[in-house]
Amino acid sequence: MKISFIASLGILSLIQTSLSFADNVNGKSLYSQRCIMCHGTDLKGTGPLANKSNPPTPDLTTSAFKKRLNDYPGVIVSSIILRPNGDLIPRTLQENGVTLSPYSWRIKDLRDINQYMSGVISKTR
Repeated sequence: MKISFIASLGILSLIQTSLSFADNVNGKSLYSQRCIMCHGTDLKGTGPLANKSNPPTPDLTTSAFKKRLNDYPGVIVSSIILRPNGDLIPRTLQENGVTLSPYSWRIKDLRDINQYMSGVISKTR
């Protein structure tokens, strides 16, 4: 009886914690500061630098990207942020006079931006 009660508390705390992991306000703020110039407010690759990169910035609202974002939450975002495609992102920013200050990404930030992007994508489809 005591073990099942403790197990129940553990499961309840996991459910509660997972629901509170993502902060949509932080995700929107990070996206606005660091991604919007290429991906645009609608995530469709409509930002002012979207066509200045080679290859051009992709539309993140496609069903294929939405599936990847759902299947691998945080992985897609973190792989782009932490290991940009070669030097595509830094080079595109530099060639267009955009300076971004260094940022120490936390796991929470990656969750937050993933949550924000997922919310925007679900509203556009």
